[in-house]
Amino acid sequence: MNYDALPLADLEVFAHVVERSGFAAAARELGLTTSAVSRSVGRLELRLGVKLLHRTTRALSLTEVGAEVHEACQHMLQSAEEAVSLASAHRQQPQGMLRISAPVVFGDLWLAPLLPHFCSQWPQVHVQLSMSDAMVDLNAQGIDLAIRISTHDALPQSLVAHPLREVRYLLVAHPDYLKAHPALKSPADLAAHRCMTLGYGAFQNTVEFIPADATDASVAPPVKVRLNTPLTIASSLGLLQALRSDAQTGIGLVVDFVAEPAIATGQLVQVLPQWQLTGSYAPRMAYAVHAPGPRIPPKLRAMLDFLKSISKPVAG
Repeated sequence: MNYDALPLADLEVFAHVVERSGFAAAARELGLTTSAVSRSVGRLELRLGVKLLHRTTRALSLTEVGAEVHEACQHMLQSAEEAVSLASAHRQQPQGMLRISAPVVFGDLWLAPLLPHFCSQWPQVHVQLSMSDAMVDLNAQGIDLAIRISTHDALPQSLVAHPLREVRYLLVAHPDYLKAHPALKSPADLAAHRCMTLGYGAFQNTVEFIPADATDASVAPPVKVRLNTPLTIASSLGLLQALRSDAQTGIGLVVDFVAEPAIATGQLVQVLPQWQLTGSYAPRMAYAVHAPGPRIPPKLRAMLDFLKSISKPVAG
């Protein structure tokens, strides 16, 4: 439908003339001159090809078709008011579909358990979580919010990024394994142990360490160790399962949000906690990213505020 061709303004003027029972009263309400209101109604009659009003020097009355047109005008104006009210409500109240994308393991273990609480806070927001380790195109796939685990420099500059929590890689082992082997005192001791790493991309078996309490990594060069890795598993969750299934599997290099629950329950023990991994296993940040815009929709703002409120404090 060609909305530009519809005489919407003239229809509104006509409705005001009928409701105020005269051109002068309608003109005062609309902030127009009486002659402008009269011309508007005349233009509408000419456009529709029918007479809408009986005009006398004392009063106006509707023709039969004029009454029908006026009724339609009332419906039109009511629908317009409802549209404006609906838009205003959307500006103020979080509601509607919110589509989120997250890396698979982070989405499974960290994000998914939090979402029911968000939905109980904002029942008018319907959350759709998809999980993929690929860098999804937010605009192409209609994603409102994505979680990216990255360094800030590696994030696309076209996105707005909100830091949520730091992500670190930890060395962990089964407590029975550590009891059966000499205590590890330094990174160099790892060379004598079976280890497991992710084994893809930059996550290979040469690892670097700096003291955990180091304030400046440039003060001393990192300690490099080449691990003995007879087994690599391209998933921190898979590494965790392997470590728990066989006490003598060895030492695994696992991301913290996967390892921490097992450490807290005593199923696994952190190895060399006084050392921090750097290089390809350096700490990263989990970011909530979204496309830029003049204003953040309420449903997106509500999710961002929620994630920030339950996230670990962000360093710096």
